[in-house]
Amino acid sequence: MSNDTLTIAGKAYSSRLLVGTGKYKDFAQTRAAINASGADIVTVAIRRTNIGQNSGEASLLDFLPPSEFTYLPNTAGCYSADDAVRTLRLARELLDDHRLVKLEVLGDPQSLYPNVVETLAAAKTLVKEGFEVMVYTSDDPIIAQQLEDIGCAAIMPLASLIGSGMGILNPWNLQLILERVKVPVIVDAGVGTASDAAIAMELGCQGVLMNTAIAAAQDPVLMASAMKKAVEAGREAYLAGRMPRKFYSATPSSPTSGMIGR
Repeated sequence: MSNDTLTIAGKAYSSRLLVGTGKYKDFAQTRAAINASGADIVTVAIRRTNIGQNSGEASLLDFLPPSEFTYLPNTAGCYSADDAVRTLRLARELLDDHRLVKLEVLGDPQSLYPNVVETLAAAKTLVKEGFEVMVYTSDDPIIAQQLEDIGCAAIMPLASLIGSGMGILNPWNLQLILERVKVPVIVDAGVGTASDAAIAMELGCQGVLMNTAIAAAQDPVLMASAMKKAVEAGREAYLAGRMPRKFYSATPSSPTSGMIGR
């Protein structure tokens, strides 16, 4: 399925799995996990990871060169539109006028639930300034439509709370979003294991973004490989079209015509 690509802001990517770069024990493990995941796009928290702003320290750029991966700077740790916009302007400078970004504006430090009011405000400013905005948001289909109308390049609803590993708690809202927006819908936050990623793809989501599910696994590199397979399997199952569910109606898997005695 080499021609089944994920297109964001006019650029095609072969992998539908987007992977974060935080929470690993070191940059070497980060690189090994990213390789195993097959991801083309890697997210980086500008406030937490050195990509050149801290001279004299090891830089992620040395382990994941931008020539090999598409960087997706994000605003993790921002709680206002102003902070988020300021952070992504810094990322643009550090990454030579890089415009593809992930916007997230959090509501509180305990739940890390998105503040959609501040998110909408930041999205308006960033789009006006020429950024290609992939936006983390709630699973509210109305907010998703508003973010698309603003001009965001991808809508990224949570499956459950960031870092919770609870999986997809409300598939019905994800379905509503998928029916109402035309830009890519990428599940972001809450994935805990491979089956969660497969379910997201089976629902019709165009991709899955994760960090903790891989980095916090007992074997991050092996989990990254599992997630790669899960996203690919879920996507193929979606394209194949599952059989219809039949409540209390069994159908033999093998043909009954021509059986001995019939």
